[in-house]
Amino acid sequence: MLFYSFFKSLVGKDVVVELKNDLSICGTLHSVDQYLNIKLTDISVTDPEKYPHMLSVKNCFIRGSVVRYVQLPADEVDTQLLQDAARKEAMQQKVMELRGRGSGRGAFLTTSRGFF
Repeated sequence: MLFYSFFKSLVGKDVVVELKNDLSICGTLHSVDQYLNIKLTDISVTDPEKYPHMLSVKNCFIRGSVVRYVQLPADEVDTQLLQDAARKEAMQQKVMELRGRGSGRGAFLTTSRGFF
């Protein structure tokens, strides 16, 4: 949820999304969902000669699983806040691991003669 919250704070900012097929798309971040699917508006392609069919596209939806990386505006990223949030999330995960998965549910009850 850390990245989802982080990207939600960047809605309305200009970003560059590079896809796994080497297509780079510049645009304004319109929305992002919990699967890190991205909607961009006012897009342009960084290499229009290689992808001429993308010249007429103004808005796009990008499935999160095809994103290689996202370039963010440097002035919009608060690295200290991001590091603190990452530490907090890691601590919460450790606490959940120490709690375990419960005890006794689904265990068989036995007697000297066998199972009940």
